[in-house]
Amino acid sequence: MELRHLRYFVAVAEELSFTRAAERLHIGQPPLSQQIQALEHEVGARLFERSKRWVRLTEAGKLFLADARRVLALAEQAKETARRAQRGEAGELRIGFTFSTPFTTLFAAVVRRYRQQYPGVLLTFHEMATLPQLEKLEARELDLGFVRTVSVPIPETITLTTLRHDPLRLVLPADWPIAAMETITVKDLEGLPFVIFPKDAGTGIHPQLFRMCRAAGFTPQIAMEAGEASTIIGLVAAGCGISVLPSSFEGIHMEGVVYRPLADPQATTALMLAQRSDDGGPLVAAFVALARAAAQEEA
Repeated sequence: MELRHLRYFVAVAEELSFTRAAERLHIGQPPLSQQIQALEHEVGARLFERSKRWVRLTEAGKLFLADARRVLALAEQAKETARRAQRGEAGELRIGFTFSTPFTTLFAAVVRRYRQQYPGVLLTFHEMATLPQLEKLEARELDLGFVRTVSVPIPETITLTTLRHDPLRLVLPADWPIAAMETITVKDLEGLPFVIFPKDAGTGIHPQLFRMCRAAGFTPQIAMEAGEASTIIGLVAAGCGISVLPSSFEGIHMEGVVYRPLADPQATTALMLAQRSDDGGPLVAAFVALARAAAQEEA
C-alpha cells in the first residue's frame, strides 16, 4: 500500500465523486477508479458503494478513512521533522562539559540562546573531564564538548574552537601567611601541600600544574587528591593544603577560603569547544556559531 493510494482514497471519500476527486488530484477518472479498486482488493474490503448517480462510504470505508487521515498526517509530520532537522531546528545534541564550565557566564549565555532559537532540539549534558570528553567525541557518544587546555596531542579527528582564556587562581586557606602577600608566583608555592585532581581524572589542570611547578624549579608536594572541585575547595578550607583552579571556580564561596591571582604569565587556561572534524551537520554548526558569537561579545 502506497501513500498515494491513501491520498486517492481520501480525495474520493471527501468529494464523494470520482469526477471531482480526479479533478482535485489532477489525474484521469479511469486511472483513479482502477487505483481505488486495487486498494479495496489489497485491503480486502469494499470501501465505497457506487451507482451511476452517487458514491457512498461503506462502514469499512468510514473506519478506513479515519486511519488513512492519521497515516497521511504522520507522513507529513515525518517529512516536516526531517526538514527541520536538516535546517538544524530538530534533533538531539549531546554535549559534554568540564567541571568549571557551568561557572562561566559564557556557558549559560550559549545554552540559553540556543534553547530560545532552537526549542525543537533536545540538549543532553554530560559532566566529565577533558580527556574523557575527547574519547567520547571520537567514539561518537558526544557531539560537542566544552574542554580545557590539555598537554597531550589532540587527535586529527577533533577540531577545537577557542572561546575564552581564564586565568588560574590560587585557592588557599584565608589564615595562611601566603594569603597576605601582594604578589604571588608559582615559585612562592614551593614546599606547600597541594590538594588537586587525580592524575587519571583526565583534567588539563593536573599536568599544567606540574609543568608550571617544574618550570619554577620544584615538584609540587601532593597532600591529597579529590575528583570534584567543590571537594578540593572544601579540603582547602579545612587546611589540608592549597590548590590551583580555573578562575571560574571563584563562584564557589566557602568560609575560610580565599582566591588569589598568580603573577606567572603561563597561569592561564583556555575554554574550548571540541567537535569531530567530519561533523558539519546543521545542529553542531548552529551551536558552534552561537558559541563563537557569544565569545566575541564577551571579549
